[in-house]
Amino acid sequence: MIPCMCIVQDGQISSASEATLKSKLNAFAQKTFGEDADINWIKVPQRSGFTASKPSTSSIVTMRAPEPVNQDDRGPLLHELCQFWIAETGQSMNEIVGVISDPVAA
Repeated sequence: MIPCMCIVQDGQISSASEATLKSKLNAFAQKTFGEDADINWIKVPQRSGFTASKPSTSSIVTMRAPEPVNQDDRGPLLHELCQFWIAETGQSMNEIVGVISDPVAA
């Protein structure tokens, strides 16, 4: 399983979009890493997340790769991840923090 964490603002993403994004995240993990995504979906309570003193409209999407990802591959993968998020949510690229991290060293 590929660890995946999504931090979103409560009320910002509909239940239908949440289901679609989880499906797309799983498909992305299967295609990219050959494993299902283990998705931890965290909703920040309303009025609890702020950017520049205003309620945040941002999302954080992280995945941990099972092995180190070459820097030449990381950019296109992050672009793909952010693009399907943008297409579903209508957020801008400035509202998404996308991360594909390497495995933790043992």
